[in-house]
Amino acid sequence: MPRRHIRVTGAAEAPLREALRALRTELDVPETFPAGALAEAEQAARTPRLPSYDATDVPLFTVDPPASTDLDQAMHLSRRPGGYRVHYAIADVAAFVTPGGALDAEAHRRVTTLYFPDERVPLHPPRLSEGAASLLPDQVRPAVLWTIDLDADGRTESADVRRALVRSRAKLAYEHVQRQLDEGTAEEPLTLLKDIGLLRERLEEERGGISLNVPEQEIVGHDHTYELAFRAPLPAEGWNAQISLLTGMAAADLMLAHGTGVLRTLPAAPDGAVGRLRRTAEALRVDWPHHVSYAQLIRSLDPHHPPHAAFLQECTTLLRGAGYTVFRDGVLPDLTSHAAVAAPYAHCTAPLRRLVDRYAAEICLAAVAGRPTPDWVLATLDDLPKEMAEGTRRAGSVERACVDTVEAALLKDRVGEVFDGCVVDVKEHEPTVGTVQLEDPAIVARIESTTTPLPLGERLRVRLTQADPGAAKVSFAPA
Repeated sequence: MPRRHIRVTGAAEAPLREALRALRTELDVPETFPAGALAEAEQAARTPRLPSYDATDVPLFTVDPPASTDLDQAMHLSRRPGGYRVHYAIADVAAFVTPGGALDAEAHRRVTTLYFPDERVPLHPPRLSEGAASLLPDQVRPAVLWTIDLDADGRTESADVRRALVRSRAKLAYEHVQRQLDEGTAEEPLTLLKDIGLLRERLEEERGGISLNVPEQEIVGHDHTYELAFRAPLPAEGWNAQISLLTGMAAADLMLAHGTGVLRTLPAAPDGAVGRLRRTAEALRVDWPHHVSYAQLIRSLDPHHPPHAAFLQECTTLLRGAGYTVFRDGVLPDLTSHAAVAAPYAHCTAPLRRLVDRYAAEICLAAVAGRPTPDWVLATLDDLPKEMAEGTRRAGSVERACVDTVEAALLKDRVGEVFDGCVVDVKEHEPTVGTVQLEDPAIVARIESTTTPLPLGERLRVRLTQADPGAAKVSFAPA
Protein backbone atom coordinates (compact mmCIF):
# COMPACT_ATOMS: atom_id res chain seq x y z
CA MET A 1 0.00 0.00 0.00
CA PRO A 2 1.56 3.32 -1.00
CA ARG A 3 2.55 5.59 1.84
CA ARG A 4 1.93 8.79 -0.10
CA HIS A 5 1.37 9.72 -3.70
CA ILE A 6 3.65 12.49 -4.87
CA ARG A 7 3.88 14.41 -8.12
CA VAL A 8 5.55 17.51 -9.50
CA THR A 9 3.14 19.89 -11.23
CA GLY A 10 5.54 22.70 -12.13
CA ALA A 11 8.88 23.00 -13.87
CA ALA A 12 11.32 21.07 -11.72
CA GLU A 13 14.26 22.76 -10.06
CA ALA A 14 17.65 21.54 -11.34
CA PRO A 15 18.96 20.35 -7.93
CA LEU A 16 15.77 18.36 -7.38
CA ARG A 17 16.04 16.67 -10.77
CA GLU A 18 19.68 15.89 -10.07
CA ALA A 19 18.73 14.28 -6.76
CA LEU A 20 16.05 12.20 -8.47
CA ARG A 21 18.46 11.09 -11.20
CA ALA A 22 20.93 10.06 -8.51
CA LEU A 23 18.17 8.16 -6.74
CA ARG A 24 17.34 6.19 -9.90
CA THR A 25 21.01 5.29 -10.25
CA GLU A 26 21.21 4.23 -6.60
CA LEU A 27 18.11 2.05 -6.85
CA ASP A 28 19.35 0.50 -10.13
CA VAL A 29 16.19 1.53 -11.95
CA PRO A 30 16.24 0.50 -15.63
CA GLU A 31 15.78 3.64 -17.71
CA THR A 32 16.39 2.11 -21.14
CA PHE A 33 15.02 -1.00 -22.81
CA PRO A 34 17.22 -3.68 -24.41
CA ALA A 35 17.53 -3.37 -28.17
CA GLY A 36 15.70 -6.67 -28.69
CA ALA A 37 12.71 -5.53 -26.64
CA LEU A 38 12.55 -2.22 -28.50
CA ALA A 39 12.70 -3.99 -31.85
CA GLU A 40 9.87 -6.34 -30.84
CA ALA A 41 7.80 -3.40 -29.59
CA GLU A 42 8.26 -1.55 -32.88
CA GLN A 43 7.27 -4.60 -34.90
CA ALA A 44 4.29 -5.34 -32.65
CA ALA A 45 3.10 -1.75 -32.86
CA ARG A 46 2.96 -2.10 -36.65
CA THR A 47 1.41 -5.59 -36.74
CA PRO A 48 -0.53 -6.37 -33.54
CA ARG A 49 -2.69 -9.48 -33.24
CA LEU A 50 -6.16 -8.05 -33.87
CA PRO A 51 -9.44 -9.69 -32.84
CA SER A 52 -12.27 -10.25 -35.29
CA TYR A 53 -15.03 -8.83 -33.07
CA ASP A 54 -15.67 -5.13 -33.76
CA ALA A 55 -16.99 -3.07 -30.84
CA THR A 56 -15.89 0.32 -32.16
CA ASP A 57 -19.53 1.46 -32.11
CA VAL A 58 -19.46 1.54 -28.27
CA PRO A 59 -18.77 5.22 -27.38
CA LEU A 60 -16.08 4.62 -24.77
CA PHE A 61 -14.27 7.34 -22.82
CA THR A 62 -11.31 7.40 -20.46
CA VAL A 63 -10.98 9.20 -17.11
CA ASP A 64 -7.41 9.83 -15.93
CA PRO A 65 -5.07 12.54 -14.67
CA PRO A 66 -4.72 15.12 -17.48
CA ALA A 67 -1.09 14.31 -18.31
CA SER A 68 -1.61 10.53 -18.54
CA THR A 69 -0.93 8.86 -21.87
CA ASP A 70 -0.64 5.20 -20.74
CA LEU A 71 -4.40 4.63 -20.77
CA ASP A 72 -5.33 1.12 -19.61
CA GLN A 73 -9.10 1.50 -19.28
CA ALA A 74 -11.99 3.01 -21.19
CA MET A 75 -15.65 2.73 -20.23
CA HIS A 76 -19.18 3.31 -21.34
CA LEU A 77 -22.11 3.21 -18.92
CA SER A 78 -25.75 2.88 -19.88
CA ARG A 79 -29.15 2.02 -18.49
CA ARG A 80 -30.93 -1.22 -19.29
CA PRO A 81 -34.26 -2.63 -18.13
CA GLY A 82 -33.97 -3.17 -14.39
CA GLY A 83 -30.48 -1.81 -14.00
CA TYR A 84 -27.27 -0.78 -15.72
CA ARG A 85 -24.71 -2.04 -18.23
CA VAL A 86 -20.98 -1.40 -17.82
CA HIS A 87 -18.71 -1.71 -20.84
CA TYR A 88 -15.12 -1.66 -19.62
CA ALA A 89 -12.33 -1.99 -22.17
CA ILE A 90 -8.85 -2.92 -20.95
CA ALA A 91 -5.75 -2.51 -23.12
CA ASP A 92 -4.89 -5.89 -24.65
CA VAL A 93 -1.16 -6.12 -24.00
CA ALA A 94 -1.11 -9.74 -25.17
CA ALA A 95 -1.92 -8.47 -28.66
CA PHE A 96 1.58 -6.97 -28.72
CA VAL A 97 3.74 -9.10 -26.39
CA THR A 98 4.81 -12.58 -27.52
CA PRO A 99 5.31 -15.04 -24.63
CA GLY A 100 8.96 -15.97 -24.25
CA GLY A 101 10.22 -13.08 -26.39
CA ALA A 102 12.57 -10.27 -25.45
CA LEU A 103 9.70 -7.89 -24.68
CA ASP A 104 8.07 -10.46 -22.40
CA ALA A 105 11.36 -11.12 -20.61
CA GLU A 106 11.88 -7.40 -19.98
CA ALA A 107 8.33 -7.07 -18.60
CA HIS A 108 9.06 -9.89 -16.16
CA ARG A 109 12.24 -8.08 -15.13
CA ARG A 110 10.45 -4.77 -14.53
CA VAL A 111 7.11 -6.14 -13.21
CA THR A 112 5.51 -2.70 -12.69
CA THR A 113 5.73 0.85 -13.94
CA LEU A 114 7.71 2.95 -11.47
CA TYR A 115 6.55 6.49 -10.73
CA PHE A 116 8.97 9.28 -9.86
CA PRO A 117 7.89 12.88 -9.28
CA ASP A 118 9.51 13.99 -12.51
CA GLU A 119 9.00 10.96 -14.77
CA ARG A 120 7.80 7.39 -14.95
CA VAL A 121 9.82 4.29 -15.77
CA PRO A 122 7.37 2.19 -17.78
CA LEU A 123 6.73 -1.54 -17.74
CA HIS A 124 6.57 -1.59 -21.54
CA PRO A 125 8.33 0.63 -24.11
CA PRO A 126 6.50 3.95 -24.64
CA ARG A 127 5.92 2.96 -28.30
CA LEU A 128 3.36 0.55 -26.84
CA SER A 129 2.42 1.87 -23.39
CA GLU A 130 1.86 5.45 -24.56
CA GLY A 131 1.15 4.66 -28.18
CA ALA A 132 -0.04 1.57 -30.02
CA ALA A 133 -1.48 -0.27 -26.99
CA SER A 134 -2.83 2.75 -25.11
CA LEU A 135 -6.57 3.45 -25.39
CA LEU A 136 -6.03 6.94 -26.74
CA PRO A 137 -9.02 8.83 -28.14
CA ASP A 138 -10.06 8.36 -31.78
CA GLN A 139 -7.73 5.39 -32.24
CA VAL A 140 -8.86 1.82 -33.00
CA ARG A 141 -7.21 -0.50 -30.47
CA PRO A 142 -7.33 -4.19 -29.53
CA ALA A 143 -8.85 -4.57 -26.07
CA VAL A 144 -10.19 -7.04 -23.56
CA LEU A 145 -13.80 -5.88 -23.37
CA TRP A 146 -15.83 -6.57 -20.24
CA THR A 147 -19.62 -6.34 -20.31
CA ILE A 148 -21.06 -6.36 -16.80
CA ASP A 149 -24.79 -6.11 -16.15
CA LEU A 150 -25.92 -4.70 -12.81
CA ASP A 151 -29.33 -4.66 -11.16
CA ALA A 152 -31.00 -1.48 -9.93
CA ASP A 153 -28.98 -1.65 -6.68
CA GLY A 154 -25.65 -1.99 -8.50
CA ARG A 155 -25.21 -5.72 -7.82
CA THR A 156 -23.60 -7.84 -10.54
CA GLU A 157 -26.06 -10.00 -12.44
CA SER A 158 -23.76 -11.23 -15.21
CA ALA A 159 -20.25 -10.69 -16.54
CA ASP A 160 -18.82 -11.42 -19.97
CA VAL A 161 -15.37 -10.76 -21.39
CA ARG A 162 -14.01 -11.10 -24.90
CA ARG A 163 -11.38 -9.65 -27.19
CA ALA A 164 -12.61 -6.75 -29.32
CA LEU A 165 -11.58 -3.80 -31.40
CA VAL A 166 -12.57 -0.60 -29.60
CA ARG A 167 -12.31 3.16 -30.10
CA SER A 168 -12.40 5.67 -27.29
CA ARG A 169 -14.23 8.89 -28.09
CA ALA A 170 -12.82 11.18 -25.39
CA LYS A 171 -9.96 11.52 -22.92
CA LEU A 172 -11.41 13.14 -19.79
CA ALA A 173 -9.65 14.43 -16.69
CA TYR A 174 -10.94 13.94 -13.15
CA GLU A 175 -11.32 17.67 -12.49
CA HIS A 176 -13.35 18.13 -15.70
CA VAL A 177 -15.59 15.18 -14.85
CA GLN A 178 -16.13 16.41 -11.29
CA ARG A 179 -16.95 19.93 -12.46
CA GLN A 180 -19.52 18.70 -14.99
CA LEU A 181 -21.14 16.46 -12.41
CA ASP A 182 -21.24 19.24 -9.83
CA GLU A 183 -22.69 21.73 -12.31
CA GLY A 184 -25.24 19.25 -13.68
CA THR A 185 -23.95 19.60 -17.26
CA ALA A 186 -22.66 16.03 -17.71
CA GLU A 187 -24.20 13.71 -20.28
CA GLU A 188 -25.78 10.43 -19.15
CA PRO A 189 -22.70 8.16 -19.34
CA LEU A 190 -20.91 10.52 -16.95
CA THR A 191 -23.90 10.97 -14.64
CA LEU A 192 -24.08 7.18 -14.50
CA LEU A 193 -20.46 7.10 -13.32
CA LYS A 194 -21.67 8.95 -10.23
CA ASP A 195 -24.89 6.91 -9.89
CA ILE A 196 -23.19 3.54 -10.25
CA GLY A 197 -20.22 4.67 -8.20
CA LEU A 198 -22.46 5.64 -5.30
CA LEU A 199 -24.35 2.35 -5.54
CA ARG A 200 -21.11 0.39 -5.50
CA GLU A 201 -19.82 2.41 -2.55
CA ARG A 202 -23.01 1.55 -0.69
CA LEU A 203 -22.52 -2.14 -1.47
CA GLU A 204 -18.88 -1.87 -0.37
CA GLU A 205 -20.04 -0.49 2.97
CA GLU A 206 -22.67 -3.22 3.24
CA ARG A 207 -20.13 -6.01 2.85
CA GLY A 208 -17.60 -4.31 5.16
CA GLY A 209 -15.10 -3.17 2.54
CA ILE A 210 -13.07 0.04 2.70
CA SER A 211 -11.54 2.56 0.30
CA LEU A 212 -8.97 4.90 1.82
CA ASN A 213 -9.06 8.46 0.49
CA VAL A 214 -5.49 9.19 1.52
CA PRO A 215 -4.49 12.76 0.63
CA GLU A 216 -1.97 13.09 -2.18
CA GLN A 217 1.21 15.02 -1.49
CA GLU A 218 1.74 17.52 -4.29
CA ILE A 219 4.77 19.62 -5.21
CA VAL A 220 3.79 22.83 -6.99
CA GLY A 221 6.38 24.96 -8.80
CA HIS A 222 6.27 28.76 -8.43
CA ASP A 223 8.95 31.05 -9.94
CA HIS A 224 11.79 28.55 -9.66
CA THR A 225 10.82 27.55 -6.13
CA TYR A 226 8.33 25.06 -4.62
CA GLU A 227 5.42 24.66 -2.30
CA LEU A 228 4.15 21.42 -0.79
CA ALA A 229 0.47 20.76 -0.26
CA PHE A 230 -1.90 17.89 0.40
CA ARG A 231 -4.65 17.25 -2.14
CA ALA A 232 -7.66 15.17 -1.16
CA PRO A 233 -8.97 12.83 -3.91
CA LEU A 234 -12.07 13.98 -5.78
CA PRO A 235 -15.31 11.98 -5.44
CA ALA A 236 -15.10 11.22 -9.17
CA GLU A 237 -11.80 9.43 -8.59
CA GLY A 238 -13.52 7.15 -6.10
CA TRP A 239 -16.42 6.44 -8.47
CA ASN A 240 -13.97 5.66 -11.25
CA ALA A 241 -12.09 3.30 -8.91
CA GLN A 242 -15.36 1.51 -8.15
CA ILE A 243 -15.70 0.52 -11.82
CA SER A 244 -12.21 -0.99 -11.75
CA LEU A 245 -12.99 -2.69 -8.45
CA LEU A 246 -16.23 -4.10 -9.88
CA THR A 247 -14.28 -5.60 -12.79
CA GLY A 248 -11.61 -7.06 -10.50
CA MET A 249 -14.29 -8.76 -8.41
CA ALA A 250 -15.95 -10.15 -11.55
CA ALA A 251 -12.58 -11.48 -12.71
CA ALA A 252 -11.98 -13.19 -9.36
CA ASP A 253 -15.37 -14.87 -9.49
CA LEU A 254 -14.70 -16.11 -13.04
CA MET A 255 -11.32 -17.55 -12.08
CA LEU A 256 -12.66 -19.25 -8.97
CA ALA A 257 -15.39 -20.88 -11.04
CA HIS A 258 -12.80 -21.82 -13.67
CA GLY A 259 -10.56 -23.46 -11.05
CA THR A 260 -7.40 -21.66 -12.16
CA GLY A 261 -6.37 -18.12 -11.41
CA VAL A 262 -4.33 -15.52 -9.59
CA LEU A 263 -6.05 -13.46 -6.89
CA ARG A 264 -5.03 -10.35 -5.03
CA THR A 265 -5.49 -11.40 -1.40
CA LEU A 266 -5.19 -9.73 1.99
CA PRO A 267 -5.77 -11.43 5.36
CA ALA A 268 -7.82 -9.69 8.02
CA ALA A 269 -5.80 -7.34 10.23
CA PRO A 270 -4.79 -8.85 13.57
CA ASP A 271 -6.61 -7.59 16.66
CA GLY A 272 -3.44 -5.96 17.94
CA ALA A 273 -3.15 -3.77 14.85
CA VAL A 274 -6.75 -2.58 15.16
CA GLY A 275 -6.22 -1.90 18.87
CA ARG A 276 -3.16 0.21 18.10
CA LEU A 277 -5.11 2.14 15.47
CA ARG A 278 -7.81 2.85 18.06
CA ARG A 279 -5.17 4.34 20.35
CA THR A 280 -3.93 6.49 17.46
CA ALA A 281 -7.49 7.67 16.80
CA GLU A 282 -7.85 8.66 20.43
CA ALA A 283 -4.56 10.55 20.37
CA LEU A 284 -5.57 12.39 17.21
CA ARG A 285 -9.00 13.13 18.74
CA VAL A 286 -10.78 11.17 16.03
CA ASP A 287 -14.07 10.03 17.54
CA TRP A 288 -14.36 6.24 17.14
CA PRO A 289 -17.23 4.84 19.23
CA HIS A 290 -16.89 1.14 20.00
CA HIS A 291 -20.16 0.32 18.22
CA VAL A 292 -18.81 1.87 14.97
CA SER A 293 -16.90 -0.48 12.69
CA TYR A 294 -13.57 0.41 11.10
CA ALA A 295 -15.22 0.56 7.67
CA GLN A 296 -17.93 2.92 8.93
CA LEU A 297 -15.37 5.17 10.60
CA ILE A 298 -13.32 5.52 7.40
CA ARG A 299 -16.37 6.77 5.53
CA SER A 300 -17.02 9.45 8.14
CA LEU A 301 -13.58 11.07 7.86
CA ASP A 302 -12.80 14.25 5.97
CA PRO A 303 -9.38 14.06 4.24
CA HIS A 304 -9.31 17.89 4.18
CA HIS A 305 -9.18 17.96 8.00
CA PRO A 306 -5.52 17.52 9.12
CA PRO A 307 -6.14 15.06 12.02
CA HIS A 308 -8.39 12.98 9.75
CA ALA A 309 -5.81 13.08 6.96
CA ALA A 310 -3.14 11.91 9.41
CA PHE A 311 -5.37 9.11 10.65
CA LEU A 312 -6.17 7.98 7.09
CA GLN A 313 -2.44 7.74 6.47
CA GLU A 314 -2.06 5.56 9.56
CA CYS A 315 -4.93 3.36 8.36
CA THR A 316 -2.76 2.16 5.49
CA THR A 317 -0.88 0.00 8.03
CA LEU A 318 -3.90 -2.34 8.18
CA LEU A 319 -3.59 -2.98 4.44
CA ARG A 320 -0.03 -4.25 4.56
CA GLY A 321 0.42 -7.91 3.86
CA ALA A 322 -1.46 -8.03 0.56
CA GLY A 323 -0.13 -10.58 -1.90
CA TYR A 324 -0.96 -12.69 -4.92
CA THR A 325 -2.40 -16.17 -4.52
CA VAL A 326 -2.23 -18.66 -7.38
CA PHE A 327 -4.41 -21.75 -7.74
CA ARG A 328 -4.99 -24.30 -10.50
CA ASP A 329 -6.72 -27.56 -11.40
CA GLY A 330 -9.76 -26.76 -9.28
CA VAL A 331 -7.84 -26.77 -5.97
CA LEU A 332 -8.83 -23.49 -4.31
CA PRO A 333 -6.55 -21.79 -1.78
CA ASP A 334 -7.45 -21.32 1.87
CA LEU A 335 -7.49 -17.54 1.45
CA THR A 336 -9.49 -16.26 -1.51
CA SER A 337 -10.59 -12.83 -0.32
CA HIS A 338 -9.11 -9.37 0.08
CA ALA A 339 -9.88 -7.91 3.50
CA ALA A 340 -10.19 -4.31 2.25
CA VAL A 341 -12.47 -5.34 -0.61
CA ALA A 342 -14.30 -7.82 1.65
CA ALA A 343 -14.65 -10.18 -1.32
CA PRO A 344 -12.50 -12.14 -3.78
CA TYR A 345 -10.64 -9.74 -6.01
CA ALA A 346 -8.09 -9.82 -8.85
CA HIS A 347 -5.83 -7.27 -10.51
CA CYS A 348 -6.85 -7.22 -14.17
CA THR A 349 -7.46 -3.60 -15.22
CA ALA A 350 -3.94 -2.14 -15.55
CA PRO A 351 -1.90 -4.41 -17.87
CA LEU A 352 0.12 -1.53 -19.32
CA ARG A 353 1.49 -0.83 -15.84
CA ARG A 354 1.36 -4.16 -13.96
CA LEU A 355 2.56 -7.56 -15.18
CA VAL A 356 0.02 -9.81 -13.46
CA ASP A 357 -2.98 -8.20 -15.15
CA ARG A 358 -2.05 -9.67 -18.55
CA TYR A 359 -2.21 -13.15 -17.05
CA ALA A 360 -5.49 -12.57 -15.22
CA ALA A 361 -7.09 -11.41 -18.47
CA GLU A 362 -6.03 -14.56 -20.32
CA ILE A 363 -7.46 -16.81 -17.62
CA CYS A 364 -10.78 -14.93 -17.64
CA LEU A 365 -11.00 -15.06 -21.43
CA ALA A 366 -10.43 -18.81 -21.32
CA ALA A 367 -13.00 -19.25 -18.56
CA VAL A 368 -15.77 -17.45 -20.46
CA ALA A 369 -14.93 -19.20 -23.74
CA GLY A 370 -14.84 -22.62 -22.06
CA ARG A 371 -11.27 -23.19 -23.21
CA PRO A 372 -8.26 -24.47 -21.24
CA THR A 373 -5.97 -21.81 -19.82
CA PRO A 374 -3.17 -21.13 -22.36
CA ASP A 375 0.01 -23.12 -21.78
CA TRP A 376 2.16 -19.97 -21.66
CA VAL A 377 0.06 -18.70 -18.76
CA LEU A 378 0.29 -21.97 -16.85
CA ALA A 379 4.05 -22.17 -17.43
CA THR A 380 4.61 -18.89 -15.57
CA LEU A 381 1.66 -18.84 -13.19
CA ASP A 382 3.43 -20.28 -10.14
CA ASP A 383 6.25 -17.72 -10.43
CA LEU A 384 3.95 -14.69 -10.54
CA PRO A 385 3.42 -14.20 -6.76
CA LYS A 386 7.16 -14.00 -6.11
CA GLU A 387 7.75 -11.73 -9.13
CA MET A 388 4.90 -9.43 -8.14
CA ALA A 389 6.05 -9.33 -4.52
CA GLU A 390 9.51 -8.23 -5.59
CA GLY A 391 8.12 -5.69 -8.06
CA THR A 392 5.72 -4.28 -5.48
CA ARG A 393 8.54 -4.06 -2.92
CA ARG A 394 10.69 -2.17 -5.43
CA ALA A 395 7.84 0.22 -6.24
CA GLY A 396 7.33 0.87 -2.52
CA SER A 397 11.03 1.54 -2.03
CA VAL A 398 11.01 3.96 -4.96
CA GLU A 399 8.02 5.82 -3.56
CA ARG A 400 9.44 6.13 -0.06
CA ALA A 401 12.81 7.26 -1.39
CA CYS A 402 11.13 9.79 -3.70
CA VAL A 403 9.16 11.33 -0.87
CA ASP A 404 12.25 11.56 1.33
CA THR A 405 14.41 12.95 -1.47
CA VAL A 406 11.90 15.60 -2.51
CA GLU A 407 11.24 16.71 1.05
CA ALA A 408 14.97 16.90 1.76
CA ALA A 409 15.60 18.90 -1.42
CA LEU A 410 12.89 21.38 -0.57
CA LEU A 411 14.06 21.82 3.04
CA LYS A 412 17.83 21.66 2.56
CA ASP A 413 18.31 25.41 3.21
CA ARG A 414 16.00 25.52 6.23
CA VAL A 415 17.86 23.37 8.79
CA GLY A 416 17.43 24.94 12.21
CA GLU A 417 14.07 26.56 11.45
CA VAL A 418 11.08 25.92 13.70
CA PHE A 419 7.70 24.74 12.36
CA ASP A 420 4.24 23.94 13.72
CA GLY A 421 3.42 20.24 13.57
CA CYS A 422 1.43 17.36 14.98
CA VAL A 423 2.81 13.99 16.09
CA VAL A 424 0.83 11.46 14.06
CA ASP A 425 2.69 8.28 15.01
CA VAL A 426 4.90 7.05 17.85
CA LYS A 427 6.83 3.78 17.81
CA GLU A 428 5.14 1.36 20.18
CA HIS A 429 8.29 0.25 22.01
CA GLU A 430 10.34 3.39 21.40
CA PRO A 431 8.15 6.36 22.44
CA THR A 432 10.84 8.96 21.75
CA VAL A 433 10.77 8.18 17.99
CA GLY A 434 7.83 8.85 15.72
CA THR A 435 6.37 10.77 12.80
CA VAL A 436 5.41 14.43 12.64
CA GLN A 437 3.12 16.10 10.13
CA LEU A 438 3.82 19.79 9.56
CA GLU A 439 1.03 22.24 8.99
CA ASP A 440 3.06 24.27 6.47
CA PRO A 441 4.79 23.03 4.34
CA ALA A 442 2.96 19.72 3.89
CA ILE A 443 5.72 17.47 5.22
CA VAL A 444 5.44 14.11 6.97
CA ALA A 445 8.80 13.07 8.44
CA ARG A 446 10.69 11.41 11.27
CA ILE A 447 10.87 13.12 14.68
CA GLU A 448 13.07 12.07 17.58
CA SER A 449 13.14 13.34 21.14
CA THR A 450 16.29 12.95 23.21
CA THR A 451 14.44 13.03 26.53
CA THR A 452 10.67 12.76 26.94
CA PRO A 453 8.21 10.52 25.05
CA LEU A 454 6.55 12.15 22.05
CA PRO A 455 2.96 13.35 22.64
CA LEU A 456 0.93 11.38 20.09
CA GLY A 457 -1.78 13.52 18.56
CA GLU A 458 -0.53 16.73 20.14
CA ARG A 459 0.48 19.88 18.33
CA LEU A 460 3.97 21.08 19.06
CA ARG A 461 6.75 23.24 17.73
CA VAL A 462 9.48 21.23 16.00
CA ARG A 463 12.94 22.11 14.75
CA LEU A 464 14.38 20.80 11.47
CA THR A 465 17.60 18.98 12.39
CA GLN A 466 18.46 17.30 9.08
CA ALA A 467 17.55 17.73 5.40
CA ASP A 468 19.98 15.83 3.20
CA PRO A 469 18.83 15.14 -0.38
CA GLY A 470 21.87 12.94 -0.99
CA ALA A 471 20.94 10.64 1.88
CA ALA A 472 17.19 11.14 1.30
CA LYS A 473 16.68 12.01 4.98
CA VAL A 474 14.59 14.60 6.81
CA SER A 475 14.49 14.68 10.62
CA PHE A 476 12.92 16.89 13.25
CA ALA A 477 13.16 17.28 17.02
CA PRO A 478 10.88 19.02 19.54
CA ALA A 479 11.80 22.72 19.62
